[in-house]
Amino acid sequence: MNNNDIVIRLRYALNLTSADLRHIFSLGDLEISGATLDKVMTKQDAETPFDQHLSTHDLEAFLNGLVVYKRGVKKDAQGQEVKPSFDITEPAMINNVVIKKIKIALHYTSEDLQELMELAGDQISKGELSAVLRSPDHRNYRPAGDRYLRKILKGMALKYRSN
Repeated sequence: MNNNDIVIRLRYALNLTSADLRHIFSLGDLEISGATLDKVMTKQDAETPFDQHLSTHDLEAFLNGLVVYKRGVKKDAQGQEVKPSFDITEPAMINNVVIKKIKIALHYTSEDLQELMELAGDQISKGELSAVLRSPDHRNYRPAGDRYLRKILKGMALKYRSN
């Protein structure tokens, strides 16, 4: 999956407007123009690079903004705002980080993610899901393939758009 496709599918699943998307990007400390947003929301050809119109950093800024949009600003024990982290250090981690940040933003439990996969016609065991959600330096960490993210996003669309 390319970075544009992730944002397009999240937009559809969560029924977000262009104004919502621009606001979410701004909550992630990234101002995006209408023209750039139009490019991001355009489906890319399969042959184009995964980050042609939306860099990995910008995708993560969007996901951080989504967490703030859905949950509010995170504060430490002293009440000071905590800046969101940028966890994607290599392309193989994109799907794992996207799944983790969706889980955080929407207050999902592991069971919720399994339910979304089932809605999309697939299954994931608790052990597999746990391995996907682990830190990359953990010995049981496993990179998430496109299949996991694609099915979770499809499950979200089915759950939220079928009402």
